[in-house]
Amino acid sequence: MRDLNRIHLSGLRAVEAVLRLGNLKGAADELGVTMGAVSQQLQKTESQLGVRLFERQGRGLIPTTHGLAMQPHLTAGMSALSSAVATTKRQRQDALTISVAPVFAGKWLVWHLKKFNKTHPGIRVRVEATVDLVDPDSSDVDLCIRVGAGPYPRLKAEKLLNQRVFPVCSPALAAQIQEPADIAKLPIIRDPGQMFTWKTWLDVFGLDESILGDGPVYSDAALCLDAAITGQGVFLAWETLAYYAVQSGQVAAPFAERPATGLSYWLLSSATIPDTKAKTAFANWIRHELQTSIGRPKGADRAPANQEPILSS
Repeated sequence: MRDLNRIHLSGLRAVEAVLRLGNLKGAADELGVTMGAVSQQLQKTESQLGVRLFERQGRGLIPTTHGLAMQPHLTAGMSALSSAVATTKRQRQDALTISVAPVFAGKWLVWHLKKFNKTHPGIRVRVEATVDLVDPDSSDVDLCIRVGAGPYPRLKAEKLLNQRVFPVCSPALAAQIQEPADIAKLPIIRDPGQMFTWKTWLDVFGLDESILGDGPVYSDAALCLDAAITGQGVFLAWETLAYYAVQSGQVAAPFAERPATGLSYWLLSSATIPDTKAKTAFANWIRHELQTSIGRPKGADRAPANQEPILSS
């Protein structure tokens, strides 16, 4: 390992990131530095190694045969180093890192986490709000909360709650809705990135999506909810997203029916790393908090006529 004495680790990290991600921007974002800083690290490392790892062309950086030969070894090495660092954090019984989607973090978790902090004052919680896939075996993340259909064979996975959907709108617009078909008279707020469609809810009433009109489009569910609050139309929301908006009266939910989408909230963690007291405490708390805060409203989990209801475990 003496050869490593003449090569800076920061330079090898930059080389590995560019080789794996394929461009300077992606590497800079991951490493938290500028593209110029990454470029300088590449040049220094090439000088220290005495070989060229990339060809500089108009369309970007093209790995040379030397670079391609290094990539699998560098990636394996960086992964091993990451795992080594993570082991020092996993053994702590008083700290917890949780990875959750930004919408879930902002619209539900942040409003409830103070209860956990009050009952477990000795546990320090760090929340990472991201939709990126996280590997609990090779990162410092202890628990992940994700929405999906499952299963997750390589991970320890617990289903926490079914995702259920229902229309929400401003109280003024809700006054114009007497029956489900009346939604067709109002603008429909849409998020093209949603993993379900209006069909999930309309099927309960034997209605077709073709009755729905146009309306504003936002690429973020939280913005869609804000648009509904301001009276821009009707949005098909889900319980953790709209919980406080409904409770506070910012939006109204004209109908009780909340059919399941087939997706669920899952608590994911490593299947090989032993649980700490902090992980167990948080798992017990969020399981209880989701069930008690969301509950099972009248009409919840009502399924379309040709579909069995999907119940929470």
